Amino acid sequence: MAFASPTTSSLHLLPSLSSSPLPPISFRTNFRRWTNKLGYNKLRETNNRKFRFCAILQGGEPDESEEDDEEEVYDMQEEEAETWDVLGLGQAMVDFSGMVDDEFLHNLNIQKGTRKVINPEERGRLLRAMDGSSYKAAAGGSLSNTLVALARLGGGRIGGPQLNVAMAGSIGSDPLGSFYRTKLRRANVHFLSKPVKDGTTGTVIVLTTPDAQRTMLAYSGTSSTVNYDPNLANLVSKTKILIVEGYLFELPHTIETIKKACEDADKNGALIAVTASDVSCIQRCYDDFWDIISNHADILFANLSEARALSNSPPTSSPISTLTSLAQSIPLVSITDGPSGSYLASKDKIVPVPASPCIPLDTCGAGDSYASGVLYGILRGERELEGLGRLASGVASVVVGQQGTRLRVNDAERLARSFHLERLRTRN
Repeated sequence: MAFASPTTSSLHLLPSLSSSPLPPISFRTNFRRWTNKLGYNKLRETNNRKFRFCAILQGGEPDESEEDDEEEVYDMQEEEAETWDVLGLGQAMVDFSGMVDDEFLHNLNIQKGTRKVINPEERGRLLRAMDGSSYKAAAGGSLSNTLVALARLGGGRIGGPQLNVAMAGSIGSDPLGSFYRTKLRRANVHFLSKPVKDGTTGTVIVLTTPDAQRTMLAYSGTSSTVNYDPNLANLVSKTKILIVEGYLFELPHTIETIKKACEDADKNGALIAVTASDVSCIQRCYDDFWDIISNHADILFANLSEARALSNSPPTSSPISTLTSLAQSIPLVSITDGPSGSYLASKDKIVPVPASPCIPLDTCGAGDSYASGVLYGILRGERELEGLGRLASGVASVVVGQQGTRLRVNDAERLARSFHLERLRTRN
């Protein structure tokens, strides 16, 4: 495999797709032609407020008196788009996050720094302990971070028409389900799945101690099952890029939904992206991951630890050897490696991308925002892997340099404008 420096590799990615609406089959065909040129010929593929948690448990609505300053709706029309640029399939979870001390965790017998699935009784006990404190609530999840960032990058009509971004998943008919849908809609992401009658929307409670360690306690609720119903099948048939969140792989029966969605996306010529999500998730669902990746995936998003787990590489394996292994089966591999930067790879090319300079404040959401940059560049017709990498790295650095996981509207517009100005200079 050739190793390309960020300044010497010239790769022809996709012809511009923003100037005229192309059917999904053309979108994937052009992507596949690009990967073939690279030598890949075997394609087997919210705001900070006080929440009365007890009131929420009893059916009350989260306080909506103060709106998130970073929520900006470009188009509130509710009619369904003729095509979706990106459809995300993932877990719909409301995040509650806040600061606690070690004593709080000790009193509740919670091990610091772990990720644990909890039952309804444990969730109730935890929320009662948190009642009256100041916490942040958001339509959370790794996938929603990516989709919101993508919608904001593509919301200002810079370099092309506004991007149509949607998500499908499972929410309950409870107040938290309404909260989740509304929050995403205000960020210009359409949540298109119907609520499950009498269902309970999942939650993730993120507790951060003063030493910056995060403890995550997840209650899946209704989001533990995502069915492939006619509504979801219709959405898949009208999307250019389907992105599947890796956390779905560990949910019972949901793997069948993932398979059906990917098969239909294949038939309709959509690109399929998969996020690795979590090392432990990969280890538990290794065979299912590889079934989808080897038969359907066009793009893989992972950090280095996740990539090593997927490639069955030792923890000390180099990024290059890990990439080389994965790129034999996947047309485009995106791997992030923290302050060491990131890599984009095809079967015969590896492009290292230096980390964009920033003063890190919060690394949570860095990989999610990086993925949004790659997807935005592809949708806007970027032809160079280096260009994709620079944009994605720039988006990630902005999110790392702020508190919170969501790319802000003003930053998104600035990044999109800078990206397109650079493309114009390169063409000239």
